[in-house]
Amino acid sequence: MNVPATREDLMIVNMGPHHPSMHGVLRLIVTLDGEDVIDCEPILGYLHRGMEKIAENRTIIQYLPYVTRWDYLATMFTEAITVNAPEQLGNIQVPKRASYIRVIMLELSRIASHLLWLGPFMADIGAQTPFFYIFRERELVYDLFEAATGMRMMHNYFRIGGVAADLPYGWIDKCLDFCDYFLTGVSEYQKLITRNPIFLERVEGVGIIGVEEAINWGLSGPMLRASGIQWDLRKVDRYECYDEFDWEVQWQKEGDSLSRYLVRIGEMVESIKIIQQALEGIPGGPYENLEIRCFDRVRNPELNDFDYRFISKKPSPTFELSKQELYVRVEAPKGELGVFLIGDQNVFPWRWKIRPPGFINLQILPQLVKRMKLADIMTILDINSFSRLEYLKEVYGMIWVLVPIFTPVLGITIGVLAIVWLEREISAGLQQRIGPEYAGPLGILQALADGTKLLFKENLLPSRGDTRLFSIGPSIAVISILLSYLIIPFGSNLVLSDLNIGVFLWIAISSIAPIGLLMSGYGSNNKYSFLGGLRAAAQSISYEIPLTLCVLSISLRAIR
Repeated sequence: MNVPATREDLMIVNMGPHHPSMHGVLRLIVTLDGEDVIDCEPILGYLHRGMEKIAENRTIIQYLPYVTRWDYLATMFTEAITVNAPEQLGNIQVPKRASYIRVIMLELSRIASHLLWLGPFMADIGAQTPFFYIFRERELVYDLFEAATGMRMMHNYFRIGGVAADLPYGWIDKCLDFCDYFLTGVSEYQKLITRNPIFLERVEGVGIIGVEEAINWGLSGPMLRASGIQWDLRKVDRYECYDEFDWEVQWQKEGDSLSRYLVRIGEMVESIKIIQQALEGIPGGPYENLEIRCFDRVRNPELNDFDYRFISKKPSPTFELSKQELYVRVEAPKGELGVFLIGDQNVFPWRWKIRPPGFINLQILPQLVKRMKLADIMTILDINSFSRLEYLKEVYGMIWVLVPIFTPVLGITIGVLAIVWLEREISAGLQQRIGPEYAGPLGILQALADGTKLLFKENLLPSRGDTRLFSIGPSIAVISILLSYLIIPFGSNLVLSDLNIGVFLWIAISSIAPIGLLMSGYGSNNKYSFLGGLRAAAQSISYEIPLTLCVLSISLRAIR
């Protein structure tokens, strides 16, 4: 009878990025003592778009279609911060009607983002029904976006000095109907969720963040306001025309997951109040400051006359960013979304630094989940509080992911080249000849040059030989060497898991190289060439593979 053994040591578990509750963008390395969380390490870098460097090589108009990919749950906010920065840098005035339209679009986007937070959040803690309900209202919001902008998600609607187009006929009435309908939907959510005893058991008193902790960790948005701090940039900075509407900042003081849920539910109701007031009081007038289209444009009168008269091609406006620096921020659904902009008297930004709310809010996660249960991680993580497209917003993140891989590969390659060079020099000295060591410093790169020549420069084919066998042989010899790098057995965190397996696999793969040399000699149908192939294979087996194996063993042992 086999008695199951009880493990008493700690267990390390991967959550994500393919775990359903991670949504494909985040990985957590969780150390468990039974069901208790001892440690948690967030691993970022599963979604990268290099948005900052793209911005520094585009004009603002060219860059606008990209920005909705920052956070596809709150697309209007990424467009707003992109146009607000050059507007403040150039002191550009926005017409009143355009400002009202912007507020309406921003609050609709806030509702859509909170809805897509609510559904997956409830599904992650075990309640599937709200997940289907939220798409009903969210689709209505996207219908309004599509009618006004032509796109449901990636709108490209905001412009420097206004918006791209005015609201179509009948849009305001449809939006008012949606507001009335959505208020009844929020009441349904509250009846279904807020007083549900199972839901309260999962979220009440879980993941508590105090006032000082929230400030010290730089939290913003619902995570900050749920800890008792009434901080909302719409009230603090008074951007757009928010100060003309009657609404309240939603906040709670308990600081737990239930408080963060209540803050978001309250914010959706307040957004409806703002939208209704904006729709009822929207003024007439232009929807874009057309005068700024003539600012700082490089003109060529003769070329422009030709374009306008014959081609009808009207160049897009370009805005020269003055030589100064500026930080602009808006209150996005997840918190403070900011951009640090440096102009350099050029149409391209000299520096475009994004301050994403979710990326900053994620800092506190390891502290919150310690000494909690494994099932509480999803309640605390609240994945949609952390923007899905923020996890690899810098190209440097991808570089640092690859550095641990390239380091041993580069070290092994340098070691092998050095040993092959030393072997050639010793052989040349014993045979009283000068070795062909010309490539690289002191000829250390000659082995790479010989391999390249073997693959691409050899065009002499024997007339009586087997052409296919003669051509395939060198490829097998070289490719087997390259494949040997793929067998380094990395485990979690790119740490070598088993040195013995690595050495064994390398011997197996590198043994293919002599077979390629023998194939080349045999395929030539010439006894002297075949003897040369036998000699090269014997040389490889006798000391080239063992010498390389020594370097590999030392390198793998060093990085273990």
